[in-house]
Amino acid sequence: MTSGFSDMSLDQLDDQLVKLKKEQFNLRFQRASGQLENTARIRVLRRDIARVKTAARVKRAGSAKKGA
Repeated sequence: MTSGFSDMSLDQLDDQLVKLKKEQFNLRFQRASGQLENTARIRVLRRDIARVKTAARVKRAGSAKKGA
């Protein structure tokens, strides 16, 4: 299953990362206050954040090689 992060531009990846980080913060807050029902979502979100960061790093490395 591919998530499509590698198809996004760097700006889109950065925007997606901000969105995921906000959701992660909200879920952590819900967990701390005992309101979180879907605890598995935190794990999925962490992995999505890692995927976005990896895709962004690969794109930045690729653009650095083209510029050199």
